[in-house]
Amino acid sequence: MTTPTVAEIVTFRLKAGSDPQAFAEAAEAMTPFLRSTGAMISRTLSADADGLWTEFITWTSRDAAEAAAKAIFDRPEAGPFMAMIDQTDMSMRHAEISLYLPPEDHAPH
Repeated sequence: MTTPTVAEIVTFRLKAGSDPQAFAEAAEAMTPFLRSTGAMISRTLSADADGLWTEFITWTSRDAAEAAAKAIFDRPEAGPFMAMIDQTDMSMRHAEISLYLPPEDHAPH
């Protein structure tokens, strides 16, 4: 497996009145596009008790991450996903990965 080189970390809050379950479903609808780039290695989406969401995507390169971030706005499936995000409270950054531990096999031994 290719070692990921770039983390994309996006933090945001949902717009008032947005349904978190509907948002999670809209986020899942973005997965085929992200996979189609051939550069996404993994993706997680989480929300804390205060309503701060974090999307963490590992990419093969910074260029691939930035290209996907730009292309997402042209994707029709991004509409419902982006419509629920409070753009005034969103932060995106890309960071070089210094340590990557792949998931362990959790199957019973």
